[in-house]
Parts: sequence; structure tokens; C-alpha cells
Amino acid sequence: MVHADLIKNDNFKQFTDYIDEIKELLSSDLWGNIFLNCSKNEVLIFWLLFQKSEVNMSEIADYIHVPLNTATGIVSRMEKGGLIERTRSEQDKRIVLIRFSDKGMAQFNTLVGELMGYAAKIMSEFTPQEIQLMNSMMTKVRDVLKNEKKKEENVKKVRRIVID
Repeated sequence: MVHADLIKNDNFKQFTDYIDEIKELLSSDLWGNIFLNCSKNEVLIFWLLFQKSEVNMSEIADYIHVPLNTATGIVSRMEKGGLIERTRSEQDKRIVLIRFSDKGMAQFNTLVGELMGYAAKIMSEFTPQEIQLMNSMMTKVRDVLKNEKKKEENVKKVRRIVID
């Protein structure tokens, strides 16, 4: 629950007003153009494939933090859409490898191109000092989120089951 004092805070009000304004600017057409109707997990799988060329299902599940059966469903949808291909490893035929199809690589390149185009438009409006400040702020945001994740992980590890 949001604390009443926070809602009265001017910075919080500016932040919520900003979110309300940009949500209108990120229309479904614009969002669709940027992410080409891909889910977050599909974009993450694209990114993983871009970095490693080919991966197995366990690597995908670990990377996107989902159970193996969930990753399998996502990969199956992407394969059905012609974005990726499954092949057997030459070294061990039991291992199924996932890689980009030609269509998937083209879509990934389009995705990156769209993101870079919007990023360039936005960055062109900033002064060098504003870019430096933004980089500093993003580092702080990342650090806060990392610390929160560590706290969550520590809380999850301390689980006690009382047996009567």
C-alpha cells in the first residue's frame, strides 16, 4: 500500500504525472514497432541467441528465470512463428540446440534497428552533461535494484517449516 505522505510528495506527483504522459506516447503501434509484438521473454531469448549463437533449453530457462517447461513453451511458439530453429548437437545427439532462423535474425536486426533509432532521437536532445548525469543516475538505479534483489534472495533462503 502506498503511504499517504508519499502521494502528497511533489517528486512523487511529478513522477506519476510523467508516467501518465509517456504511457500515452508509447502507443500500441509504437510499442509494436519497437518490439515487433514480441513478449519480454522472447526479446530476452533473442538477446541470448545474439550473444551465444546457439543455446540449449536449460540455458534459456536459466537466462529468463523460468522453469524448463515454460521455456519450452516459449521456444515452441517462437519456432512455430519461424523465428528460431531446433537442431541436434553434432557432438551429442541427445542435446537439442536452439538458434536463430533467417527470419528470426532479420526480426532481431529490425528490433535492434528500431531501438537504436529511437535511442538516437532521444539522445540527440541531451547535452553531454545531461548524458553524464543520466548515466550516473542509471548506475544508481541499477545498484538499488541489485540490493533489493539481494534482500529478496536472503529472505527466501531463510524459510522455516514448523513440524508439530
